[in-house]
Amino acid sequence: MQAIHDADSDDWRDYEVRSRKEIIALLRQIGEKKQLIRMKIKGEADVCVTSVLEVDAERGALILDRSIDREQNERILRAGQVMCETYLDKIRILFRATGLQERAFAGAAALAAQLPEALIRLQRREFYRVATPVSNPVQVFIPTPPELGGGDASFPLSDIGAGGLALLDNKMILNAIVGQSFDGCRIELPDAGIVHTTLQVRNAIELTMLNNKTSRRVGCMFTDMPRSDMAALQRYITRLERERNARLAGLA
Repeated sequence: MQAIHDADSDDWRDYEVRSRKEIIALLRQIGEKKQLIRMKIKGEADVCVTSVLEVDAERGALILDRSIDREQNERILRAGQVMCETYLDKIRILFRATGLQERAFAGAAALAAQLPEALIRLQRREFYRVATPVSNPVQVFIPTPPELGGGDASFPLSDIGAGGLALLDNKMILNAIVGQSFDGCRIELPDAGIVHTTLQVRNAIELTMLNNKTSRRVGCMFTDMPRSDMAALQRYITRLERERNARLAGLA
C-alpha cells in the first residue's frame, strides 16, 4: 500500500467524509470484508497491520485487532493516536484513530479507538497520473507577475491526471509554496485543444539532473476547471493510455 503522510490529510480536505452515518457504514464494510489496515505509529519504520473487529456506534468506539508484538502495542498506547490506511472496493480510505486504549473483545485483548470524526475517501482514478511525452512535451502556460516580466511562462509537463499535473520548473521561477494558486493557466493538449484552469501547488521537489543542473518538480491540483475543458482533458488522458497500452502490447 502507498505510504500515508500526515500532509496527505491536509491536501485532500475536499475528499473528507464527515457524515457519522456514512463513516460508520464504511468502517463496518471494511470490517465485514476483512480488509487489512496499515496502522502507522511513528513513521514508516513502525507500522502495524490490523483489522476492524467491531464498530460500536452506541459507544462511539472502533475496535481494532492488536499487534502480535507486545512492545509495539505499548508504543501504540503511548502514542494515543495513529494514522490508518486501507482500501475498500479499490477506493483508498485514510483516517486517524485517536484515544487508543486496551479493551477486551470476544475473550481476547483488543484496541479501542474513538470513532473518527472524519475520514478521507479517495477514488484512486482521480489521482491516477499518466506520463506525458518527453520528446515533444505538453506545455502549461502560467501568468507571471510584472517583476518577472509579465506575460505567460511555459513549463513542460511530467505527468497529468484528472485531478492535477506535475510540471518541471527548470528555471526555478515559480513561487512554489504549498497552497499557492496560479489563476488563468492554460494547457495546450495535442489534438484535444486548450484547457483553462487554476493551479494550486500541492508539493514541490528539487531535482538534480544527470547533467548536474537543478530543476524543480511542482505538483499541482486543478481548481475551477470548466466542465467542457475537463471532458477534453479526459479524452486526452484516454488517448495517452491507449497509446501506452498499444506500445506495451507491441513489446509483448
